[in-house]
Amino acid sequence: MRIKYIPLLIFALSALSVSAQIKHKKTMAINPAVGRPLAYADTPVSADIPRPKLVVGIVVDQMRWDYLYRYYSRYTNNGFKRLLNQGFSCENTQIDYVPTNTGPGHSCIYTGSVPAIHGIAGNDFIIQATGLSMYCAQDTSVRTVGSTSTAGQMSPRNLITNTVTDELRLATNFRSKVIGIALKDRGGIFPAGHTANAAYWLDDATGNWITSTYYMKDLPKWVKDFNDQKLAETYLKADWNPVYPIDSYIQSTADTTSRYEGAFKGTTSPTLPVKTSGLYKNNLGLIRSTPYGNTLTLDMAVAAINNENLGQNSVTDFLTVSFSSTDYVGHQFGPNSVEIEDTYLKLDRDLGTFLSYLDAKVGAGNYTVFLTADHGAAHNPTFLTDHNIPAGVWDDGVALKNLNQYLAAKYKIENMVISLTNYQVNFNNYVVKYAKLDENTLINDCITFLKDVPGVAYVINLKEAQTANVPEELRTRIVNGYSVEHSGVVQVILKPGWYASRSATGTTHGTWNPYDTHIPLVFMGWGIPHGHLNRETHMTDIAATIAALLHIQAPNGCIGKPIPEALK
Repeated sequence: MRIKYIPLLIFALSALSVSAQIKHKKTMAINPAVGRPLAYADTPVSADIPRPKLVVGIVVDQMRWDYLYRYYSRYTNNGFKRLLNQGFSCENTQIDYVPTNTGPGHSCIYTGSVPAIHGIAGNDFIIQATGLSMYCAQDTSVRTVGSTSTAGQMSPRNLITNTVTDELRLATNFRSKVIGIALKDRGGIFPAGHTANAAYWLDDATGNWITSTYYMKDLPKWVKDFNDQKLAETYLKADWNPVYPIDSYIQSTADTTSRYEGAFKGTTSPTLPVKTSGLYKNNLGLIRSTPYGNTLTLDMAVAAINNENLGQNSVTDFLTVSFSSTDYVGHQFGPNSVEIEDTYLKLDRDLGTFLSYLDAKVGAGNYTVFLTADHGAAHNPTFLTDHNIPAGVWDDGVALKNLNQYLAAKYKIENMVISLTNYQVNFNNYVVKYAKLDENTLINDCITFLKDVPGVAYVINLKEAQTANVPEELRTRIVNGYSVEHSGVVQVILKPGWYASRSATGTTHGTWNPYDTHIPLVFMGWGIPHGHLNRETHMTDIAATIAALLHIQAPNGCIGKPIPEALK
């Protein structure tokens, strides 16, 4: 019965369409060839989407959030203070997963994803299908470019999602240039993504910047010329001298207190100054463990901008920079040392010089920079217990030995667990299958043994982590960190103040605690208002926010959300 009304409906819609065209005829341009409107003449469309000329992503390896303020009074006005006073600081940014390490951290920042999705489950992890250990950036199908060493057999292929830098390349039909730079290969490779024009990292054997055949067959001339300057050697010859008199470092433990710190090989105590000129000999990789490693990294970044004309393109370019020396110094000396304070004071000055360079080269207001960290660091446990704060060191090597002895006594099979890397039990799956053992029973055996080991708070069956009887914050991070292909079957969570180490000095990271998971996040420049935010934000939000800033798609595994307060 309703069919007869269809022509009337069509006629009515047609009349409305004609009426609309008559109403707007003064604002519509008509293509005479086809008789259709081209566009509304009074609504001009810009030829270009507003974007910055250059984005610079900065990761400070092992930077605790409180370092922004612990040394604030000693920072210059041009480095960290400038970022805080002109930019937008997210004061409560949290890492979304465990374990908190460099490979997963750099991957998360630029993918907006977590190990459960992007696959980088640690700096090293066990491939569950084979039982083989895999370094996160390892790729034996490629060769080193710029050295005869094997240090260049690296690529982003183990990262199974793309990055915000990849999305920028896709959005501009690969006209945007993307370059990654870091002393650590993983710090240069993962941020730059799969489609990068280049990623460069340091070769300890030569002190030169290298890459792999994943990116190119030969180093560009400008990189060769940069390497010819032998800057690593030049810096090491200058020795590591403190910025200020030693007794003025009142935010740090007295430099003569050495029981918490690790000394350089060839020295008698972990104190400043360090005569690196007499230590490096044929080990130019020593620069990693000095503030000069950060200076060398920025030297390379400036050379890349100058020679690749970054920020001078018709579309946005992206430079990723990771400062690795803060991590090496932190591991050796710990967060309460004069050495780590001095490293941040020198980095502050280097940052100030770099930002001023960007003002002159790209133009103040024409670039966007963000600064964050891949993880934080714990206080040294001995330092804590000396001040009556509960803490301890969990020797995972001893724990592995004792666990295997416990299982061998029951099953008469040796070495059933091959690793406790990343605080996870990794079985020798070949042995388990050959012996026709029930995996769930083995998992329960491991949980029974490990839950009584000193320092252990929880032991969780990773295959049932979503229903584990642990606080929600912990459960979410455990689930997010679990990669079926690259994670073990049992997760160990230590008590606060505890971490796995075989050394009593220095520090490390990898846990769920705020000292490891609370990271700095500061945006500054084009498209960024001045301000700060105390509500919780997440490491996964960084890529989503940069994607929103650039009007491009978020990475294909991104679970983060843009931070609207940080965008104009």
